[in-house]
Amino acid sequence: MRKHGTVSTWKDDRGFGFIEPSVGGKQVFVHIKGFTNSSRRPVVGSCVSYEESMDAQGRLRAVNVQSLKNEFSPGPATMAFIVSTFFFMGVIVFVMSGILPNYVLWWLLGTSVMSFVMYAKDKAAAKKSSQRTPESTLHTLALVGGWPGALFAQELLRHKSRKKSFRTVFWVTVFLNVVALIYLASDYGIWLFDILENLLGQIGVGEQW
Repeated sequence: MRKHGTVSTWKDDRGFGFIEPSVGGKQVFVHIKGFTNSSRRPVVGSCVSYEESMDAQGRLRAVNVQSLKNEFSPGPATMAFIVSTFFFMGVIVFVMSGILPNYVLWWLLGTSVMSFVMYAKDKAAAKKSSQRTPESTLHTLALVGGWPGALFAQELLRHKSRKKSFRTVFWVTVFLNVVALIYLASDYGIWLFDILENLLGQIGVGEQW
C-alpha cells in the first residue's frame, strides 16, 4: 500500500534522507535510488508517495518513491538560473538606460560562459581522476564577473556546491561584484569608464563597443 509523506531531511552529498509520514509515526529512511520519477534531486519539504520495505538488516526504508507534483518547489539549479537571469536583466536595464556601457554586459556574459565551461571541465576531470582546474582559477573567473555562470554550474552540475570553504570564498566574490557594479553605476564610477574608453579608442576598438 502506498503512503504519503514529506521529505524532512536530505543529505544531498551522501544521497539519502528521511521521510515524515503524513499520518505521523516514525520517520522512514530513503536513498536516492529509491526515487523512480524524480527529474531533479530531492529537497526538504517535497511531498512524496512511497512504499515501505525492509532491507537485508531488517530496517524499514522507502522504495518506489514518487515526487508529487501538486506544488512547485524549485530546485537549487532552478533558483541559481533565476538569480543569474534577474542579475543580467538588471544589467541590461542599466545598459539601455545609458548608466553602463555595452561592453560591461558582454564582459559579464563572456566570463559567465567561461566560468560554466571551466566548471564542466573540472567536473569531467574529477570523474576521470585527471588534472583538475585550480580552485584559484575558478574564484578568479567569478571575481572578474563570471559568478552568475559559476553559480549556475555549481548547482546544475552539483560541483563545488557542498564544499563550505569554497562556497564561502565564492560568495565573497559575489558580494565584491555587486558592490563594484553599484559603484560603477554611480556617479563616482564614471571616471573609470572614461579611462577605459580612452584606452579602447587608442587601440581602435572604442567605437565597436
